[in-house]
Amino acid sequence: MNEQFNKEEIFKRHYDWGNAIIALGKVFTEKGDIVKAAEELVDSFYGYDEGTVLFKPTKATTPQFRSNKEEAVSYFVGGNEKFPEDLGFALQPWVKVRFENHGFIANFKQAITMGNYFFIDANGAETKVEYTMGFFKTKNNLLKLNLHHSSFPFKPE
Repeated sequence: MNEQFNKEEIFKRHYDWGNAIIALGKVFTEKGDIVKAAEELVDSFYGYDEGTVLFKPTKATTPQFRSNKEEAVSYFVGGNEKFPEDLGFALQPWVKVRFENHGFIANFKQAITMGNYFFIDANGAETKVEYTMGFFKTKNNLLKLNLHHSSFPFKPE
């Protein structure tokens, strides 16, 4: 069977995405053009230009879903008055990311992964996030997200 996706390329894309989030924090701390950098990240990793993207960010409640590029950029860097809760997930800043993949499903059109990713800040504190990511390949054979759901682990009251 000839699969369009393999685990190694998907797992590499995980780390590429995580390291791009870390790089956004560096742009912020160095007083660079954070909005432009976030737009480039979204263009590179999310398939908004190719079709529907289902994105539910970790720290989003109102609105909880981000249906277009502007909304995704706002989540990562904040500063958009339409989304006052967005403080900029990427602006922590983070210094390292690691993934623990739970599962991988792939066919000729879509690859889906689920697991945990951990962002580590400059003080060594680790933030655990549960994720599901869906990938597709563009006409130019670029690997992009059309599904990204992330949330903090459930904590019973």
